[in-house]
Amino acid sequence: MATRSGSRAGLGDAARQVAEHASSLARLEVKLALAEVRRKALELGLGAGLLVGAAVFGWFGLMTALAAGIAAIALVLPVWASILIVCGGLFLLSALLGIVGLGLVKRGAPPIPEQAIREARLTTEALKNGHH
Repeated sequence: MATRSGSRAGLGDAARQVAEHASSLARLEVKLALAEVRRKALELGLGAGLLVGAAVFGWFGLMTALAAGIAAIALVLPVWASILIVCGGLFLLSALLGIVGLGLVKRGAPPIPEQAIREARLTTEALKNGHH
């Protein structure tokens, strides 16, 4: 009988150690997750900043290209006419992009997964009717 009480004490001690190890492992996993989230947040922030910088310089490049286009047309026509031509082209491009974008927004709205809902209803009906 002494061995049984000794084994019970050993079992309780082992259970306590397992619980402590599990708790320690959970704490370490939380620390790892926090470190990973911090690293990813830093990378996202730096990436977003670089993308903003790229967009700004891209905008400057586009404006410079438009000015060069105006200057090239101004070699043949008066400056006011070349500016008007480039301006009209930009408005035309803007209108075209706006019409296409509006059509896509109308086609995609509202953002409800209709096919997934339809499949879920069919699955629910099949389960209610006993079909597997």
